Amino acid sequence: MDEYRIKAHAKINLGLDVLRRRPDGYHEVKMVMQSIGLCDELTLQKIPEGILLTTDDPELSCGEDNLVFRAAKLMFSTFSIPGGVHIHLQKKIPIAAGMAGGSADAAAALKGISRLYDLETPLPRLMELGMTLGADVPYCILGGTALAEGIGERLTPLTPAPDFFIVGAKPDISVSTKFVYEHLDAAGIKKHPDIDGMVLSIESGSLQGILDRMGNVLETVTVPAHPVIDTLKHRLRELGAVNSLMSGSGPTVFGIFLSERMAEFACEQLKSEPSAKQVFLTTPT
Repeated sequence: MDEYRIKAHAKINLGLDVLRRRPDGYHEVKMVMQSIGLCDELTLQKIPEGILLTTDDPELSCGEDNLVFRAAKLMFSTFSIPGGVHIHLQKKIPIAAGMAGGSADAAAALKGISRLYDLETPLPRLMELGMTLGADVPYCILGGTALAEGIGERLTPLTPAPDFFIVGAKPDISVSTKFVYEHLDAAGIKKHPDIDGMVLSIESGSLQGILDRMGNVLETVTVPAHPVIDTLKHRLRELGAVNSLMSGSGPTVFGIFLSERMAEFACEQLKSEPSAKQVFLTTPT
């Protein structure tokens, strides 16, 4: 084939715990990841040589600092692929939002180039390559509902989460993951989310069990720095969310709704409020 299109799905964290800071400076995490319907789209085309990246988002660089470009370069060098690729990236996932948008795009680029050039690269091999690009990339290659451990690279696929509706809102700020982890007092965390209990709830199909155990220890850093995150969490609950949480290192906040009608209403309300710059309605996928 000469052209291939692939979707890059965003993720939310239903639960995120940090167990300790390791001697190498990385943090040992335990979290439940969930891919959602909100996605970017990559269109890949064969070209005679080189890597050309274009995008519809003027905020994004199309150079070698872009994870998509780096993923393409990694595939071509690893497998000595003859030829090149033009990748056009259509963005819908908010940038620097705690939703693994860049990692999802890199994962899609790895999978897309494998398909475009008929490499038939096994998933574990793509995940191994993805780990060299970022801790979230292997999960974004896997997708679905999963338990992530280690620094995020040890993945255990889980039973798909029960159905619900998600309203997400990103305030008009961006948060550096590096800043959050550098300022996290891992040893001083007083309340850890029950990730093991959440996994059991997912396996048994108990949405209430999931809702009761939602938690994100990174809020201890991001919320004091950006109180609007807490404002959005409370606002989502006022609008009918049965629970709300910050995703990843933030600043995106999501609320879980049992009713599509209530989710639609909440989404429309938030679009007119100054606390939220980008608002979306989606479901787990």
